Amino acid sequence: MSAPVAGTTAVPAAAASATMPPPRPARGDGRRRRRWLRAGVVTALVALAVVFVYPLVWLLSASFKPRAEVFDNRLVPANPTLQNYLTVWESAPLALWLGNTLVVTALAATAATVTSALVAWGFAHYRFRARGPLFGLVLATMMLPGAVTLIPTFLIWNQLGLVGTHVPLWAGNLFASAFYVFLLRQFFLGLPREPFEAARLDGASEWTLFWRIAVPLCRPALVLTFLFEAQASWTDLMRPLVYLQDSSTFTVPRGLKAVVDQFGPGGESQWEVVVTASVITTVPMILLFFAGQRYFVQGISTTGSKG
Repeated sequence: MSAPVAGTTAVPAAAASATMPPPRPARGDGRRRRRWLRAGVVTALVALAVVFVYPLVWLLSASFKPRAEVFDNRLVPANPTLQNYLTVWESAPLALWLGNTLVVTALAATAATVTSALVAWGFAHYRFRARGPLFGLVLATMMLPGAVTLIPTFLIWNQLGLVGTHVPLWAGNLFASAFYVFLLRQFFLGLPREPFEAARLDGASEWTLFWRIAVPLCRPALVLTFLFEAQASWTDLMRPLVYLQDSSTFTVPRGLKAVVDQFGPGGESQWEVVVTASVITTVPMILLFFAGQRYFVQGISTTGSKG
């Protein structure tokens, strides 16, 4: 065994091992951990998807079952039949109700989108005194429950002689919505000001700045607003119950209420008719969201990054 070199000090093995960095985990362990994490996330998402999709699948399946098999919880009907759909179209004017709802939904969604965008543009683009307090007042209106304004609003429409028509179902959106104003304002605040200043120097009017520059840049937010209001108007039952008395003016939710009263527990207990009517009135909204899915996802994802 050779002696240590003169002028050097031997380092004990224990001290040398203490100063060494801890061993790094193997690269395969990290990949395996990420793989298990990804598998857990996918499993959770699939489970949630099944929970949310199952009621719709059950409803669709029940619409093809005879009365005795509606509640057998089988997703594949043992004796499928189309008689339920024929009975619904013969028993209720669904085509008329769908047409009424399409008109009301289109007017309500368009009015809410346009007016809310104009108000939001004013709060986002212009600098004026009391802008903050006024915007806070607009947001404060969201704290008012709908039941608080239901009777005063009814009295106003009654004085105008519009009770029993479709006007009260959509004309209120001509005064904008506080929620949509807040949503669209966030998008407008995220727009750069340089294009607007350049266009103003070129002689563009205020309407041109809004319509030709701001609206195209915020198209996902506008489509998102339209979809939200379309869904709210399509499923609204309270206002049709208050304002509509004649079955020829019924919307889909009000018509479904009439179908449930006739064929539900208080009537003939023909639940196969009720679920079939529900399927017919649900399909248009599903198609609408599929058509606007790209804008819907883009609008939701960019809302958090604006402003």
